This record gives sequence, C-alpha cells and structure tokens, in this order.
Amino acid sequence: MNDPAASRFNQNYSTGTRLLHKGKVKQSLPYLEAAYDLDPGHVDAAVNLGGAYILSKRFREAVKVLEPMSVQASGNTMVWINLGAAYLGNPILADNEQQLKAIGAFHKAYQLNSQAPNVAYNIGLIHRDRQEISQAVKWFERALKSNPNDQDAQKIVSKLRTQLDMDDKDGAIS
Repeated sequence: MNDPAASRFNQNYSTGTRLLHKGKVKQSLPYLEAAYDLDPGHVDAAVNLGGAYILSKRFREAVKVLEPMSVQASGNTMVWINLGAAYLGNPILADNEQQLKAIGAFHKAYQLNSQAPNVAYNIGLIHRDRQEISQAVKWFERALKSNPNDQDAQKIVSKLRTQLDMDDKDGAIS
C-alpha cells in the first residue's frame, strides 16, 4: 500500500536536497518547502529548508522553521548550527540580541559535538566582532583543535594575540 502524501514528500525532499547539495539553492526551495509543508516534523527536511533559507538570506523564515526543531530534536547538532546562523543573519548588521542568540545556539551545537565543523570558529568570529578578544582567542583555539590546518583561524589567532599583547602594553604603567 503506497501513501500518496509520503510519496510526494519523498519526491520533493530528495529533489530539493539533491539541488541544495549541488549549490542550486533557489531551485531547491520550492521542493524543500513542499516537503516541509507535507511533514513539518521531519527534522532533516527542516534542517535543509532552514539551510536553504539561510543561504538565500531569508533568516527570519529560517528561524521560524528551525526554532520548533530545537525543541523537537534538541540533540541534533545541525539544527543548532543552522539556528545559530539564522539568528545571526548578516554578521555585519547583527545587533547585540542576534549575536547573543547565535552564540547560545552555537554553544548548544558545540556541547553536542565539539568537533562539528565551524562551530567554535563561528563563536570566535562573533566574539571578535563584539571586541571580546580573549573570548575570541579561546574559541579560535578550540577551532584549531578540531582542524589544526585551518589557516584562517591560525591567522586570526595570531592577530588577536598581537592585539591582546598591545592592549596589555598600553595598559601597563611605566
């Protein structure tokens, strides 16, 4: 016995996911939205749709999809990674509240999987943008533990340590 709704879900989900993985984000959206509408409780469909919204800079829509999943699938690292990215939105335009929500979601992802790609790095970036330099260094160092070959993280840590050293020298009494 074939369930027509399940069949439509599977077809939309697999097509949308395939397009998303090929980098065809705009083309993936109608399929992922249709799959999500058919089964809003499907974690992977929500994660993929949220990711497609993030890549399309539709951050509020991503939050609407991902927040319920953070309750339903609270142990799913990808839910928290995508929710952190959705909360942050455009890092240049992010306000204090967005930054703090993003840090919270990324922290949850890190607690679930300290080796998850880019989580510690993203937390470091937010702390750097907030001028919380010692916190940023701590998180970039954690990122380097996960990926010792991350040249961007190495360069950022080096620059931030130099900045900390200069701040220490400027604060020293002669």
